[in-house]
Amino acid sequence: MKKATCYYNRVITPYVPIDLQRLPNRASGLSMNAFEWRASLALSALYGLRMLGLFIILPVFAVHAEHLHGGGNLVLIGIAIGIYGLTQAILQIPFGWASDRYGRKPVMYAGLALFALGSFVAASASGIWLVILGRTLQGAGAISAVVIALTADLTRDSQRSKAMAIIGSTIGIAFAASLIAGPLLNAAIGVSGIFAMTGVLALLAVGIVRWLVPDPSEVPVDAGTATDADARQSVRSRFWTDLRAVFANPDLRRLNFGVLVLHALLTALFLVVPVSLRDAGMPVAAHWHVYWPAMLASFAALVPAIGYAEGRQRLKQVFLASVALMLASLGGFLLTLDSVLGTGIALTAFFIGFNVLEALLPSLVSRLAPRPLRGTAIGVYSSIQFLGIFLGGAVGGILAQTAGLAAVLWFGTLLTAAWLVIARGMHVPGRSAGSACAGDPDGLRASAGDIRNVHPTKA
Repeated sequence: MKKATCYYNRVITPYVPIDLQRLPNRASGLSMNAFEWRASLALSALYGLRMLGLFIILPVFAVHAEHLHGGGNLVLIGIAIGIYGLTQAILQIPFGWASDRYGRKPVMYAGLALFALGSFVAASASGIWLVILGRTLQGAGAISAVVIALTADLTRDSQRSKAMAIIGSTIGIAFAASLIAGPLLNAAIGVSGIFAMTGVLALLAVGIVRWLVPDPSEVPVDAGTATDADARQSVRSRFWTDLRAVFANPDLRRLNFGVLVLHALLTALFLVVPVSLRDAGMPVAAHWHVYWPAMLASFAALVPAIGYAEGRQRLKQVFLASVALMLASLGGFLLTLDSVLGTGIALTAFFIGFNVLEALLPSLVSRLAPRPLRGTAIGVYSSIQFLGIFLGGAVGGILAQTAGLAAVLWFGTLLTAAWLVIARGMHVPGRSAGSACAGDPDGLRASAGDIRNVHPTKA
């Protein structure tokens, strides 16, 4: 059997040879293969850990903080909770860019080490300021963008939305699990024990990265070249050049605005829903009876929605329908603030739209970003995602305090309506020639004449 090589130039990059025999068995088909399942499940475990570190203290930290030195200051409590998202937002771009230059796995090791260090600092804290330091260090381990970029490296275009669905759904799972596990773990080991547990899990995650996560099939661009002053200056110059290129892309700007709105809505909504359920007569301890059915229904709808979007080439239609569903759910919340049943139905609609969009957004970013800029583009995306979490809580809290819960919902409604209008102009790419090359080189050669700047050869 002859060794085939494909030369493919999708944007403006030099021709890149891809040795088909070096790639894992990723033949074309409608299902994820074993290699993609392995990569998706291992990386989803890492991504879920990041979300768990953000969410798990939410149900219990305010009560725990009363026993800390300085814990009577609600502003400091809010900073301790929100600083994680803020530092994540700041550092996603540098971590994503670094993974493009120096490799995905080395950057992931560094991020997990920082997360573990922050967890142990917070676990040992007797005062609120030390908890803030620990949470800052936790957020500094900003590997979410790297996880998504590595997922894109290890999956075909035709299966990438499914892989992103597996990883993206961990946000909802982590949030829902936190609502149950947080109070139970607090009773068993306390908040300090929860922090220590997340630190131990981060160290175990290093082993997952080392032995379970597959290695990327391509060597990172310019890895290890910054060895002197001139080279370091060149690396810094490329960083800003790459960053400008990402922000100049109108399709990526639309997607980044979308993820900002999506996660601002998530945070702001959970300033409203618990109070709404309590005011409707449901004890706080029973709120999981509403959360879990809503989450389970949304997960049940996720797979067929993604399957339809990919199988029928209806990504844009499913995307816009999901945004519209979230907009309708906010209207439902406004009409049923005092009803447990109405809130439950609206929450189910919200999470169906949320989980579908959570899967589609990173997949679209990875498809639209040029390969040499993929980590940087996803770093920008992840930074804006965490910025949305921080801003949703801050703006939502101000509105709830000054104008009431309905004002938070109206704010979300306006944001979502603006997103729906902006998203109508989005561009959805088809399957790339690179995917066809890996799975069906003969098919690529047959149609190479129709693809600009593609030159297939046989070695």
